[in-house]
Amino acid sequence: MDFNLEPEEEAFRAEVCAFLDENLVPDGERTAEFMAEWSRKVRERRWVGFSWPADVGGGGGSLMQQVILKDEMAKRKAPPLGSCFMGLAWVGPGIIQYGTEEQKQKFIPDILDGTYQWCTGYSEPDSGSDLASLKTRCVREGDEYVVNGQKIWTSIAMWSKWMILLVRTSTNVEVKHDGITCLLVEMDTPGITVRPIKNMSGGSIFAEVFFDDVRVPVENRLGVEGQGWQVTVSALANERSGIAEVHGLVRTLSDVKELARSCRRGGRPASQDPGIRRRIASADTRIEAMRLNGMRFLTKQLKGEPVGSESSVNKLHRALLEIELGELALEIQGSRGALDGESALDGGRWQKFSLNWPEVVIGGGTPNIQRNIIAERILGLPKD
Repeated sequence: MDFNLEPEEEAFRAEVCAFLDENLVPDGERTAEFMAEWSRKVRERRWVGFSWPADVGGGGGSLMQQVILKDEMAKRKAPPLGSCFMGLAWVGPGIIQYGTEEQKQKFIPDILDGTYQWCTGYSEPDSGSDLASLKTRCVREGDEYVVNGQKIWTSIAMWSKWMILLVRTSTNVEVKHDGITCLLVEMDTPGITVRPIKNMSGGSIFAEVFFDDVRVPVENRLGVEGQGWQVTVSALANERSGIAEVHGLVRTLSDVKELARSCRRGGRPASQDPGIRRRIASADTRIEAMRLNGMRFLTKQLKGEPVGSESSVNKLHRALLEIELGELALEIQGSRGALDGESALDGGRWQKFSLNWPEVVIGGGTPNIQRNIIAERILGLPKD
């Protein structure tokens, strides 16, 4: 791949940098008023949903422009481009590709404006690593579907207005990926119960969701009946770049390095400890490998080639690094790593960080799932 940008791409990068110079303020100064004004400005420029077609309200930007935009925003730790994360990451692209005109008009503007949040009803208690084996049943009765079953590890279900839901509309199929249908479900529909799952640090980003004779209008089906697996695979394919994740890990590692310089072990800075230095160097190398691997994905996309299971490599590295960097930060602190609250360094930031890893590790597939994907689909090993 040629990493040099075309003149018009360099001009776009300069435009983005100039916007950030003029409008971005430090973290501590980002008030509610600033965030509202930021959202208004980036929407006005059509940078939210920048790569989406202009006729649905997107920016109509090229793939390289999208990369440039995300790269510069991530470097400067700018606020997100839009507040509806799941809607922008895969619900919106799914609706653009498979939705009716009525669905596009109903949902796309609200996703771009961040009017409300979406959650994804995919994983189930017995089908986390094998999503196609899902059992949530759905039966059509006239102009409605009736849904019964359970989903688990559903991110932000507690404050989402809509869910993109996978259900089984047919069990009489030769291949389990068939007979799955995708529905767009309003979360206040009678029969839906949401129970938060509290994590080790006391937070509750995940939930289990129960469906008891939940009635969903047929007009809220996304794609044709039985096509839900294709809809989901196509939608999830939009979550590929990993640009923000790489920059986030770079910033985290930078903070760990600073922590190592400020803490002392054996009468000298922890940054001089050979074991600490070796682990920091290992993390640095793996993050750079993630960045270069992401460039391989980008090269394929620019050539019009599909990005396959290779993205699992970066997802696996990211999950493991989140855990390892948290553990390393606590070890650098020594006995103070066991403290919390005001008595802890940085207000207990690293203690919270080391306990919050399930949000990253579970989301998008656990490390074991990613290992299976890499082994089976990339290395050609027998199915586990």
